[in-house]
Amino acid sequence: MPALDVCVLLPAGRYTLGEPGEERGVDLAAVAIGRWPVTVGDGPLADHPVTGVTLVDAEAHCARESARLGRRVRLPTGDEWEALARGPDARPWPWGDVFDEQRCNCVESGWGWTVPVTAHPAGASPFGAEQMAGNVWEWVAGLDADGWARVRGGSYLDHAWGVRASRALATDPQRATATTGFRIAIEKEET
Repeated sequence: MPALDVCVLLPAGRYTLGEPGEERGVDLAAVAIGRWPVTVGDGPLADHPVTGVTLVDAEAHCARESARLGRRVRLPTGDEWEALARGPDARPWPWGDVFDEQRCNCVESGWGWTVPVTAHPAGASPFGAEQMAGNVWEWVAGLDADGWARVRGGSYLDHAWGVRASRALATDPQRATATTGFRIAIEKEET
């Protein structure tokens, strides 16, 4: 299953993040993040993103992968996720400044359900990550002070505004839905 060969590198650097009018600069360390969301892996929808997982389920998957790989595998932070999606130029969608329903799976695309994670290579971020706009919301690490988790990226049920790279949604960490999955982050080895 996931290993470094299915990851892209988020380079260390300063990134502009946040909703329009609320932008902020953030310094981030380098980290390998999944090129695609984690997939079902078996059956007729094997190449579709896994859904119906809680935050705890996603974290448990990361713990199993950590044990298997002998490296720390975790969920990306919200800042890492957004920086990977927006790139060094802080674009609104992973592919650029203009919305294009042919580069993602959202309401305007007309699919109405998940699609294979490799279905929109033209929608990749500047760092090569795919499916960061639409298809499924993705859990990111951590809880807010009020106990809410965050998901990023929008889903096949969201419109153009909802699949922007800066869009984050507060949600119950124990809620598993047909529109929520996740991708992994693998920390670099200490030398």
